[in-house]
Amino acid sequence: MPSALDTNMRFKFSILALLLEVIIIILFGKFVEYDTSDASQTLYPIFQDVHVMIFVGFGFLMTFLKKYGFSSVGINMLIAAFGLQWGTLMQGFWHMKRGKIQVNIKSMINADFSTATALISFGAVLGKTSPVQMLILTILEITIFACNEHLVTEILKATDAGASMTIHAFGAYFGLAVTLVLYRPGLKNKHENEESTYHSDIFAMIGTLFLWLFWPSFNSAIVPEPIFQTKAIVNTYYSLAACTVVTFALSSLVDQRGKFSMVLIQNATLAGGVAVGTCADLSIHPFAAMCIGSIAGIISVLGFHFLTPLLASNLNIQDTCGVHNLHGLPGILGGITGIVVTAIKQEVRKGVHLSPGMQAAALGSTIGIALAGGTLTGVILKLPFLGQAPDQNCFDDSVYWEVPEEEKPHEIHTNNYDEHSRFEATM
Repeated sequence: MPSALDTNMRFKFSILALLLEVIIIILFGKFVEYDTSDASQTLYPIFQDVHVMIFVGFGFLMTFLKKYGFSSVGINMLIAAFGLQWGTLMQGFWHMKRGKIQVNIKSMINADFSTATALISFGAVLGKTSPVQMLILTILEITIFACNEHLVTEILKATDAGASMTIHAFGAYFGLAVTLVLYRPGLKNKHENEESTYHSDIFAMIGTLFLWLFWPSFNSAIVPEPIFQTKAIVNTYYSLAACTVVTFALSSLVDQRGKFSMVLIQNATLAGGVAVGTCADLSIHPFAAMCIGSIAGIISVLGFHFLTPLLASNLNIQDTCGVHNLHGLPGILGGITGIVVTAIKQEVRKGVHLSPGMQAAALGSTIGIALAGGTLTGVILKLPFLGQAPDQNCFDDSVYWEVPEEEKPHEIHTNNYDEHSRFEATM
């Protein structure tokens, strides 16, 4: 059982973080230079959108736990800031020119993309890992992600403009493999802190709205030609809209009292953006995009309602944020739609004829590499000296953060009662 001394981050985290940053700075000094021939300044608004999604969208989406808001936003920021630097190097090593990594706006977007995989996996282990473990996970996952992305895009020549496979499915199944290896029998019955409050759910909804609004930029950011980029924006726009309506409908339907579930609204409404990603820039017609979004909403809602409890009870997969339902299943759906679309219609990207066989190989290899990489990472993270909190202290900021004095119990009760009364009055 970990002790309070084990979770003391004063030296183990500080030394590790500083050492890693020094190594990265040295590597940047040796290998990185400006891309002076770059003319991608027009991409900066899209980069801003993606940047907001990474730091604000993902961060606030995970603030639903009542005592884990500092860690959700703060550790998210740490992972993203470290990951974008490491991602620049790991992706850049595959595309060096004259022995140098060329950095520009597009490479910054791709670096942000690489951090998204670690942030998705963070959701699967949220509340159960230490900052040291998350730094190690980020290093390993982004390294493996960069290799898999190179395999999918450069060797298999598959299309995945919105990264349904290479980011969403990869990050989800990597995280699920990690949380399976780090399984805690003591958390089999729901922890008292593993629940939300009215205010924590409002903060999480802020993250949802930022992600929802900027998702068209995410799916179109690396599409090279303007006409295909426009298609990606339009298809994502309508897929998200259809997914949201279906999510609200099913959220009410699966509840015996016909009420909406904030968990479903925060997460399943985004599944349309994930699922349409692979074929977002293809000629699928807005009608097809809306169908994809609707199906994504259905499988995400049903996943949260039926599959998550099943995975936890039967397979020992404790998926805190339900990343399997938001990123995993919709990511697989996106990969399947890519196979279907390329089988129905001949599409050419960068002079390459897209084939359903290569799309299928990309999906299969991505899931396989994610599961293998996540399992290996989980074994490493299970080492006893990495600051993992004991079961009774999971989902609690005070283990790793200086937390302000809490409100008095009677004040909390009164405030929650007032907010609950106002909420009920609007129903």
